[in-house]
Amino acid sequence: MLRAIALLGAAGRAFQAPTLGVAAPLSQRAAAATSAEMTDVALENPTCRDRDYADNAARYLVDLHEKKAVFDFCGGMMFQLVLTDALVEKLKGPDAPNVVIHDAATRRMAQVPGYDKSNFADDAVFFHGREVRKVPNAAGGMNFVLQLSASGEDKDGWVAGERDGYDGWGHDSSRVWRDGKRLEDEGVAGFRERYGPNSFTLNHRFYLHLDNTNQLWLSAEDGCEGRLVDPGEKKKLFGIF
Repeated sequence: MLRAIALLGAAGRAFQAPTLGVAAPLSQRAAAATSAEMTDVALENPTCRDRDYADNAARYLVDLHEKKAVFDFCGGMMFQLVLTDALVEKLKGPDAPNVVIHDAATRRMAQVPGYDKSNFADDAVFFHGREVRKVPNAAGGMNFVLQLSASGEDKDGWVAGERDGYDGWGHDSSRVWRDGKRLEDEGVAGFRERYGPNSFTLNHRFYLHLDNTNQLWLSAEDGCEGRLVDPGEKKKLFGIF
């Protein structure tokens, strides 16, 4: 990935949503809006996130996945968010991790408390993931997917070679890319059927943070990051209401 422009900020502080229960279904949440204007707010809009998911960032990730939400990396590279089945099950379960969304000051993973250069992930602060390219029909129209997987048992998650050889703090050009065949040979059954015959990947660790507009970013350890695309912003930009 290319590197995104860094956000301004001081030392990092974490915003951690307390786990107070599972968010209501989308239809119920829309009906509960206090005004017509808020009812029309897209799931990707910070107003919706703060209103409906302040107590459950884990469920927010699942709903973004189900809606095929898109993150804009480097001002134009559109990646569809995809969670593996194992991660979805974990985030929706009764013992779902308390997912942390850091504030705008925490603009690099190295600023996250407890950070070290390792392959560690906990599905709350640090996530295992892959950028996947040449994915036919990926949302966003550019054939890119950003896959997040469970850090524990996950048949679609990181293989042993990805874990043991992880060096995601380094430059992409010096790292090991895997095509679909190689991943299948290493244990990820059906990868090409799921993501396309010519798909290829690079594994990363990710974390979540906000920017100074309160929008969500998904950021890799090497500093490459993507901003959640709010369809409402695009409509306003092009004069569509």
